[in-house]
Order: sequence, then structure tokens, then C-alpha cells
Amino acid sequence: MKTKASGTFIMVQGTSVLKFMAALFIFLLFIFSISGLLTSLKPQYRLSSSSVNQAATKVNGELLFQLMGWENHHFLKVKPDFTMPTFTNLVFKLSSNINLNDPRSMLGRELPGFYQFDGQILVAGEGTNYTNMPLESSPPVEIMKAEQEASLQNIEGLDKPSDDNPSPAPGQTTGDRKVVYVYFTHNRESYLPYLKGVTNPNLAFHSQINVTKIGDQLKASLEERGIGTFIDKTDVQANLNKKGLKYWNSYTESRSLVQEAMASNRDLRYFIDVHRDSKRKQDTTVTINGKSYAKIAFIIGGKNPNYEKNAKLANELHQLLEKKYKGLSRGAFVKNEAGSNNIYNQNLSDNAMLIEFGGVDNTFDELNRSADAIADVFSEYFWQAEKVNKDTEQSTNKQ
Repeated sequence: MKTKASGTFIMVQGTSVLKFMAALFIFLLFIFSISGLLTSLKPQYRLSSSSVNQAATKVNGELLFQLMGWENHHFLKVKPDFTMPTFTNLVFKLSSNINLNDPRSMLGRELPGFYQFDGQILVAGEGTNYTNMPLESSPPVEIMKAEQEASLQNIEGLDKPSDDNPSPAPGQTTGDRKVVYVYFTHNRESYLPYLKGVTNPNLAFHSQINVTKIGDQLKASLEERGIGTFIDKTDVQANLNKKGLKYWNSYTESRSLVQEAMASNRDLRYFIDVHRDSKRKQDTTVTINGKSYAKIAFIIGGKNPNYEKNAKLANELHQLLEKKYKGLSRGAFVKNEAGSNNIYNQNLSDNAMLIEFGGVDNTFDELNRSADAIADVFSEYFWQAEKVNKDTEQSTNKQ
């Protein structure tokens, strides 16, 4: 180093620069190689952290609005009902991923298998909270392959749809057009009252008496209200067994059914995937006007980039149920846990929905009443949407 009155000059050897650049190049090459290796793995083999995932989801438009509001308070005038959180609370929530309103966030995020209880309550029904959210369980292998199916009981009269809640004659109809597609990704989900000697909720599966019976009632009730409905009873579970696939491949298998239906019938506009919950009777049953109903829940796939549109439909149906069948809907729930499907084929259509009908303890009398209630509010929603579409078309044609 040489020092002069005019300033200081630092001499750097060229070999040092070359060594630094080589080291930087090797480091970047290593990082890109590791990143490429991890992203090329199948989803089930990838490393994941629900805490990191949850923290990342907090970095959204609302957080940006908060940060800008701290610097320029005029932004807060745009949304006067917005409550500005304190900086310490925001940092604590982002850094620890602990939500004091959600007891699961304290210890459960990283416990093996606990992700099944994860999810977000988009809109809560009466009595719904984070302790009784919908939960689906996978059947044991021997049940999945129907190697140990239970004997059936209490099945008299299940072959024909119930007319417990007769619907009025339709004032309008879709004619020959089938506009609703009903299918069953977990088609063998069943109910304990019909499985002789079975008391374990995880064993409530059967190839004959299952959620497809609800589809029969839902189809009949919708068509009584003038809405053409197609029901697809494809045995998804049998297809999985035939192909040697696992239970978590169910949505991939049912996805092809929906795609084929959409390609063959352009009139189909609404897609309903019927399921049942694993919760017990106290969480899945309600009495309305002296009659027992199986509660329903709307499940939204949070990994669908456009899930807000599916959520909008679910929320509107929930609100209609609240007006006409108070307490029947448990609410709408967004599922986005790591390591799960959480799309539920809902990226195929903005009008796709997954509905949980009751739980393992419910009877088909209760389930059929709930199917009629869904058909009732859906028909109200459908015909109102049809009227809006026709008015829009007429207005466009006039222009």
C-alpha cells in the first residue's frame, strides 16, 4: 500500500480476485444444483415445513398495506375499518408462527400427522371453531382393498330416494341439458349405522352402502327443481386398486373423470364432489324444526391459485343455508396443509365444490334431508344466476 497527499491507493493482487470469483461461482453452482435436485423430487419426497409455509402466506397484500400505512397514514383512510396491528405483534406472529386465536399453532404445526387438522375457517357456521373442523381419515389397506368388508344392516328402503322433503313443481327447467355433475372421489366412505359390528370411525368404508346414496337423493331433488343433473358413480377406489395406486392418488383418478365429463358435455357448469367427515355425531348433527339433519361443510382447495372464486360460491351457499336452515352448515374451510392435494379438482372450474355430508354416525334419513336442503338453496342460487346471465346477454345484444 502506498500513501500520497492526494489520497490512498490500495493494490490488490489479480490472483485474489480470481480466487474470489471462482469461489463465488462454485457456491452459486452448488446452490442452484441443490435447488434443482429438491424441486425435481416427487411431492411426497420433498422436504417441507408447515411453519415456513404458513409464515410465507402471511407476506401478502395485507402485510404490504400495513407496512405502507406505518410510513404514510393517508393509506389508512382508504379502509377506515382496518385495525392497524402493533409492530411487535406482527413481528411475533411472523417469526414464531403462533396465532393466539388458534391453539393448534402452539405445538401442533410440526407434529407428525397433525397437518390433517390444519386449515383455515373461511366462514364459520354455528358452533364451528378450530377444535371441530372437518377431518377425513384414510382407510386401512385391507379396507381400501375391500378385503375385510363389514356385513350390512339397517339397509331396508335405501334403494329409492326419500320424499321426506317434497319439492314444489319447477317453475323453470334446464330441459334436456345436464348442468350439474355429481361425483365421488372417496366413493366408499360409509356410515357406521349400516356396518354391522363396526364402531371404529376409521373403518367406516364400504363398496356398496356409501356416499353415492347421497348422490341419488341430491340428483332427484335437483331435478325436481328443474335442474338437470348427471351422477357419476365410478368406483374410484376400485380403479386405484386395479392400477396399484395409493389412496392419496384418489383426486388424480377422479380428475380424469371430471375432465372427460367436461369434454363430452359442454352444458355442465357445476361440479359437486360428495364426501363424508370423520367427526362424530355431536359435531355433525343438528335438529331443525323438530327433524334431525346431517350437517354439511364446504371444503376449498387452498393450493388452487384461483381458490377465491370457488370460495365465493361456497360462501354464498352457506349464507343461503343460514337463512333457510339455520345451523345446518358448519361453514366453509380452506385446506392448504403441506404434503396434501388441497386442490380437489377445483382448478378445473370456478363452480367446483367439495361438500362433506355428515359424519360417520349419521343415518341416511338425516343425510337425505341435508341433500334436499342443499338442492333447495342451490336451485335458488342457480336460477338467480341464470336470470343475471340472461339479463347481461340481452343488454349486450342491444348494444
